[in-house]
Amino acid sequence: MQDAKLSFAERLSYGFGDMGTSLAYNMASGFLLFYYTNVVGLPAASVGTVFLVARLLDAVIDFLVGIAVDKTRSRWGRTRVYFLFVAMPYALVSVAVFHVPAWGQGAQLVYAFLTFKALGILMSFQAIPYTALMPMMTQDGGERLKLSGMRSIGTSISVVLGTATVMPLVSALGGADQQRGFTLVAALFAAVGFACTMALFRNCRERHEDHASPRFAILPAVKEMLQNRAWLVVFGSCLLYFARFGMMMAATAYFAIDVLGKPWMISVMLPAVAGMLLLSAFVAPAILARTGIRNGTVGALAIAAVLFAALPFVQDHVGLFLGLYIAGCLATSITITAAFAMIAETVDYHEAQFGTRREGLLSAGISLSTKLGMALGTAGFAYVLGAFGYVPGHVSDGAREAIRWTYSGGAVVLLVAQTLIMLLWPVTGRAKSA
Repeated sequence: MQDAKLSFAERLSYGFGDMGTSLAYNMASGFLLFYYTNVVGLPAASVGTVFLVARLLDAVIDFLVGIAVDKTRSRWGRTRVYFLFVAMPYALVSVAVFHVPAWGQGAQLVYAFLTFKALGILMSFQAIPYTALMPMMTQDGGERLKLSGMRSIGTSISVVLGTATVMPLVSALGGADQQRGFTLVAALFAAVGFACTMALFRNCRERHEDHASPRFAILPAVKEMLQNRAWLVVFGSCLLYFARFGMMMAATAYFAIDVLGKPWMISVMLPAVAGMLLLSAFVAPAILARTGIRNGTVGALAIAAVLFAALPFVQDHVGLFLGLYIAGCLATSITITAAFAMIAETVDYHEAQFGTRREGLLSAGISLSTKLGMALGTAGFAYVLGAFGYVPGHVSDGAREAIRWTYSGGAVVLLVAQTLIMLLWPVTGRAKSA
């Protein structure tokens, strides 16, 4: 196995490369449902359908992008070429989703679908090559854990910026005009994300070459992927993680305002997710190196399930509620740091089983699981709002209870399911699974 020791600058650029994609996407995940329903005035159930249909189409798009990465040969490598040419269109579309024109409702829904779908497509052309890049940079397990830690740092910063700062910036830049505020904040984040992607392009290198022919039959390659047990476990685990993450991100504003009656807690609860991601970036590599990825992840998921299950019973005690919530966020953050390393391990597992690496195709499948999970979580919560007749400013007791129990109960169910899937992780070795 190649042992590529990476410079701090390269690891840092890789970590902040995550911001190039996730900053705009985190803003969309945390506030697009709120923006569509409370600023534009679109029906929650219709918005849920927009999210779900757009993400179901990703089942085709993501795999096509992954195959394209595996077939790509360019002067800039197999992945870096995408960062160079996709960063600017992605930045522009990330602004467009938060600039719905004052048209009729039907036209606005069409606009919302087209721009959200375009954002997802362009995200695929950045996120899939980004995920495929790690196993090309190094095959050293320790270096991969360091890269995963750096990626968690980039992710956590993007979550802080994409959640905690959004509403204050909307007020500061837009004043009473929330439409203008959201558009300007999206433009600001687009500029930051573009700069991060350019740093990723400039400073990170592909060192491990897949010597397989760029020409290969697609259906047999997909069949091999579906026989890769390590990949199946990561796919299922990420699907459930991001379904819970998407549901809680979308629901937090409603939970804080309509259930707790404390709007200020939005700016505490959402940043807590990022803060714990940042903390896990420093502590998770050491924990996982000691416990192994599988055992460390299973333990963290079990702890998180217990903590989130207790939330409905302590919501009147703000200090205790936030303590349990933050501890649960730390536990789940450890699992996503592990997942970043596991994705790279699926490539090695695939090569051992089938003789080819297929970084692009395998990364595409994981990208699909994350986006589909986010969509299912967000759309599911939107459907709950619609089913219980949610009306902004006039929330019924039934809708309030639905928000309350969906927020914690949904999280627990998904955490338990993710724990069961992680028990099937097949890769052996202390740094990988044991």
